[in-house]
Amino acid sequence: MVGDIMAASEDKRQLVIIGGAEDKDGDSQILREFVRRSGGTKAYIVIMTAATELPRDVGENYIRVFERLGAENVRIIDTETREDASSSTALEAIAKATGIFFTGGDQARITSIIKDTEIDAAIHKRFSEGIVVGGTSAGAAVMPDKMIVEGDSETNPRLEIVEMGPGLGFLPGVVIDQHFSERGRLGRLITALIREPAVLGFGIDENTAMVVTDSQIEIIGQGSVTIVDESESTYNNMDKILRDEALAICGAKLHILPHGYKFDLKTRQPILTNGAAVDASVPVGSAIISAAV
Repeated sequence: MVGDIMAASEDKRQLVIIGGAEDKDGDSQILREFVRRSGGTKAYIVIMTAATELPRDVGENYIRVFERLGAENVRIIDTETREDASSSTALEAIAKATGIFFTGGDQARITSIIKDTEIDAAIHKRFSEGIVVGGTSAGAAVMPDKMIVEGDSETNPRLEIVEMGPGLGFLPGVVIDQHFSERGRLGRLITALIREPAVLGFGIDENTAMVVTDSQIEIIGQGSVTIVDESESTYNNMDKILRDEALAICGAKLHILPHGYKFDLKTRQPILTNGAAVDASVPVGSAIISAAV
């Protein structure tokens, strides 16, 4: 799994993965960063509205924000059916795009309509060429190769609380959850991470984003990103329990990183402001899970 993460990160690919409810009317720090990375005033941004049942309203709201921030060209691609995902006009727009943005809604709609279509292939091609791909809420959930389709919040980890499904695979080998602190989703992130299994789980708060560049993640926004690393965990009881019984995990690492902190996907360690990796013995925004949860 670590190799998958590194392979996806070493091609100079860029992702802006947002926990939902990002500021659209004030300074719009996160969306501003997306526009900047997409080319600034020369950006050509495509808004993918597959997740929402209100594509025109949602899409026009993002057009308003991106144009206010100076993007030169912004357009909506609305795919209501899989047949729409082979539209020649949509494919032409993706070929020109410098940034592609997935809105919130229902992540299962994104994968059921787009995955393994011509548009999916076209977006991945452009992504591999270096354009920026962003997504918020449901648009964040689809970034890994396996995603949380739905699950219970504010509960302890149990196998029954999470349904997993295929994602779009922009950041493979991880699990991502959104609206994280606001909805108390630590239990379902840990469950998803163990069920997958993946190496790293990222829980992104609202109005917060993890910006991936090469093998490095930077946190921006109002909240934090919670990172669960189970690569060196010493025990879990997944093979001994039934679906409704409590999951135990010991020895996993927990990092909580606010705005300005960075994380290295290769070393799986937070990075200090001077660029050095955080020593495991120094509790800078991080802790160790070493009891059953």
